[in-house]
Amino acid sequence: MPETFELELGKAGYIVAFEMCRVKKGESVIITVDSVMDLKPVMEVAKAAEAAGGKVMVAYHSTPKGYGKVADPQLPESLKVAIPAADVWVEFNNQWLLYSSAWIEAMNNGRTRYLFLGGLDPERITRCIAMLDMELQEKFQNKVVELTHKAKKMRITTSAGTDIAFENVPERPITNELRADVPGPHFLVGQIGWAPKEESINGVIVFDGSFSGGGEADLGILAHPIELIIKKGRIEEIKGQDEAKVMQNWLKRIGDQNMYNLAHVCYGFNPGAILTGLCTEDERVWGSTEWGNGYQGPMFHGSLPEAVSHADGICLNSTVSLDETLLLEEGKVVHPELVDIAKAMGK
Repeated sequence: MPETFELELGKAGYIVAFEMCRVKKGESVIITVDSVMDLKPVMEVAKAAEAAGGKVMVAYHSTPKGYGKVADPQLPESLKVAIPAADVWVEFNNQWLLYSSAWIEAMNNGRTRYLFLGGLDPERITRCIAMLDMELQEKFQNKVVELTHKAKKMRITTSAGTDIAFENVPERPITNELRADVPGPHFLVGQIGWAPKEESINGVIVFDGSFSGGGEADLGILAHPIELIIKKGRIEEIKGQDEAKVMQNWLKRIGDQNMYNLAHVCYGFNPGAILTGLCTEDERVWGSTEWGNGYQGPMFHGSLPEAVSHADGICLNSTVSLDETLLLEEGKVVHPELVDIAKAMGK
């Protein structure tokens, strides 16, 4: 008997394999998934990649206890070898292999196209991929990237207390997550991210959506906000209640001072995303902004030293100014070149 989202999952699998990753005949495709995940979305992508002519392997493995290099000692050696040998890698892991040693090798080989879909279950992949109007999505995101690239100085505020300002570096790229058709790292559609001039980032960031650092620092939806005091691109102080203490203790336990560096900032613009506690989706909640600390991916062309792991926090309903022009006001698109497109997207 058909199960819930059966048809939508088939559509999502097709979009991932044919439209996002553009799998070609004869290409090696690896799909990684850890043991806590639902396999139905994985198998739909695998079937579509096989239909596209790919040579498909689903790598199902035990769940690591953290993200990035924290996971290295827990991964099978065979998996570490297989990942950088693939032409296409789709990651469904709940505990990310993103920023692990195998990931770094794959992202530096000049061949592997990587798409991160970490933690997406049938409902999430339906809302965040299958139900999107990709033509409108691309039109909207391209315009946001264009406007942001022109901005020299930016400020982000929220009613929860965020008030952070920074300068952009014109030479640095802005990632525009739509598809994974060229070698390198790519992520779920609906996110736009970049690395500001690190030492220019000053102010206060208040995570009032969710926080994800892997393992015991995977806090999900926050009952109480986490307040970060930022000076010259580094976390100088962490304020708040139980959740803030967890973040403090986790960073101390890791013992890597580079984890206190702010690595990137992102917009969330996926019309189907809702706050559920899963970082992959939460980062794309419409009108949110997200800050990552620790490891800075090579796609940002930043200047930070390497860190052992990475964490992400969400600021909901953000107000964003590009120089003197408002892009967002309390999570609502107000820029005149974007309002009509957003309205057509249901926002």
